[in-house]
Amino acid sequence: MEFFNQYSTAWLLGLAAALLATGLVAGVLAGLLGVGGGIVIVPVLYHLFTLLGVDESVRMHAAVGTSLATIIPTSIMSSRAHKKRGSLDMALIKRLMPSVVLGVIVGSVASRFLSGASLTAVFASAALVVALNMAFKRDGFALAGGLPGTAGTALLGSGIGGISTLMGIGGGTLSVPILNALRVPMHTAVGTGAMLGMVISFPGALAFILNGLDVPDRLPFSLGYVNLLGFALIVPATLATTGWGAKLAHAINAKRLRQVFAAFLALTAARMFYGLLT
Repeated sequence: MEFFNQYSTAWLLGLAAALLATGLVAGVLAGLLGVGGGIVIVPVLYHLFTLLGVDESVRMHAAVGTSLATIIPTSIMSSRAHKKRGSLDMALIKRLMPSVVLGVIVGSVASRFLSGASLTAVFASAALVVALNMAFKRDGFALAGGLPGTAGTALLGSGIGGISTLMGIGGGTLSVPILNALRVPMHTAVGTGAMLGMVISFPGALAFILNGLDVPDRLPFSLGYVNLLGFALIVPATLATTGWGAKLAHAINAKRLRQVFAAFLALTAARMFYGLLT
């Protein structure tokens, strides 16, 4: 509690409002654009933790770990919704799942040894790639006529699992555009991404809890690298607004909003890179 005593009540209320707003925006964008909320939550938490004066060595780890924890309930609800709509291809999920789990394990182990700066660089690099894809992807673009063979699918799944774990995002942000570019129908790709979010977030969040148990300079109310205060404020807001985003998708120009969000991601990545270099 001593940590928070240095801040005024008004400032702490502002922090709580910012965390709630993060959840609201993450939920809307998840439903509207089909991206995982983690791609919003991680950079916002990173900047909030910077304002709080959290040590740079644990700042990104805390943002990633907290984000992974928030994805657990949201991915469960999303998967259930996609199952009701019949957009889960269990054969595809079973084909990808072993390699995704392997990637999560590798990413979890790597996160324990990566410095805060290195983890920030990983997120910024991947976020920049996601931003470029969102901004310039052409409708109908295809990498191939279908999924690759066994070895290629294993490489694909492990890459999605590993990078998603290190970024603190669900599987959808990476898997949906990749699977869609491999001729998997969009609704099936989105449903698969939601299910992969469950596969990634459970062990990923647990790993960040265990990896951070003996680490000093963490925020109060943290379990390992997972900040419970952030989790408690973000999750309800995200769950409440995901449905709104899905409805808005039919009422506004989602392509233009996708470009705006891509610009936000690119600027976030640039700011992170600048911070690493200065």
